[in-house]
Amino acid sequence: MPAEDKESARDTARSEQTFFDDPAIDRVLGVTMALATEVYVLRDRLRAVERQLEQAGQLDRSLLDKEPGLEDLAVDAADREAFVAGLMQNLEGRQVSKGAAGTGGRHG
Repeated sequence: MPAEDKESARDTARSEQTFFDDPAIDRVLGVTMALATEVYVLRDRLRAVERQLEQAGQLDRSLLDKEPGLEDLAVDAADREAFVAGLMQNLEGRQVSKGAAGTGGRHG
């Protein structure tokens, strides 16, 4: 197959929209947009849940902005630290197999 035909076939098979010369940047942008979409969906659904709970008399939205107590702050801080540690582990290239619960990624 001539080089031009191979290039044309590759372009047809790879009909991704590109914005940058480096395809890695396009992929990062795609991931960012996908995450932004998910965040918006979660925000929208959370508003719907809050609205329904408020209408049912189960939620006072003004209390959502109230400063949590020390125990809740400690629980939230521990959860946030674990979340950030997981993100940083992947960024630093220390990915491990997510094995059975309690094995720490080790099998056997």
